[in-house]
Amino acid sequence: MKAVRMHEYGSSDVLVFEDVDRPEPSADEVLVHVRAASASPVDWKMREGYLREWVDVPLPTVLGRDFSGDVAAIGANITAFVVGDAVFGSVGQLHRGAYANYIVVSLDEVVDKPTSISYETAASVPHSALAAWQSLIEAGGLAPGQTVLIHAAAGGVGSFAVQIAKAQGARVIGTASASNLEFLRTLGADEVIDYNVTRFEDVVSDVDVVLDSVGGDTQERSWQVIKPGGVMVSLMGFSPASMEAAGARGVRAEMVGQRPEPDHLRAIAALIDAGVIKPVVNSVLPISSIREAQDKMKTGHTRGKIVMQMEMDNDQ
Repeated sequence: MKAVRMHEYGSSDVLVFEDVDRPEPSADEVLVHVRAASASPVDWKMREGYLREWVDVPLPTVLGRDFSGDVAAIGANITAFVVGDAVFGSVGQLHRGAYANYIVVSLDEVVDKPTSISYETAASVPHSALAAWQSLIEAGGLAPGQTVLIHAAAGGVGSFAVQIAKAQGARVIGTASASNLEFLRTLGADEVIDYNVTRFEDVVSDVDVVLDSVGGDTQERSWQVIKPGGVMVSLMGFSPASMEAAGARGVRAEMVGQRPEPDHLRAIAALIDAGVIKPVVNSVLPISSIREAQDKMKTGHTRGKIVMQMEMDNDQ
């Protein structure tokens, strides 16, 4: 089969298309024929070596976390799926990626694909939607009637977070650039802030939950808008100074690292099929454009997710 692998750390030029052996599922695994995968910020960060301090990735490796496709084979102990089932999910190990014709996954990493959306749209969902769900519902404990401030609300995680928070019955404030403000309103945001024009702390106060996917100065300025007893959930981690700020203000600091969780993903899939959550796809590109996709993701200004169509042949 074909896969996109990196043999060394570096720019997107290190990504190469090559023949690899097709994996075979163990007794407790599922082999998926990958139809689509999404480009994730995690991929380019790992490719350039930013995550080496935390993740020891054996090289060469296949990148790509989100996938959708069809069950191609099942292990002897698998009863939840049959060959031909349409599925989607997110792999938990960064060195076992989805930029390949086939991928082996565990039962924790795969569920039935929502019936109302395409393979391409489904591939845009798992990692970002799980990060939003686990940040707001699990770590943040967001409850109906509460107020949440979502930074970078037009991005992959942010666009799901806005919709999940609204489904939870919360009041949603989102920050974004001017070109994305109306987009956030269409997702259900109650208040939108152009971060290039307005300092959010000048107009926001007493929120119950802040979702931080930016870090740095944005994170530091966010402590002052959280009411006592509230919480900041960060996908970026916290500095010692941030932890001190949280303690001084009587609020919690929660770090979330997205993980595969089939019950969460099934709940998200049900909301998609019910029309409550609408995935946002930035663009759909052939896997031959993976370098272009990762470079675009690196800018940090994409609305929604970039999806890769995964058909590969020996000419790529």
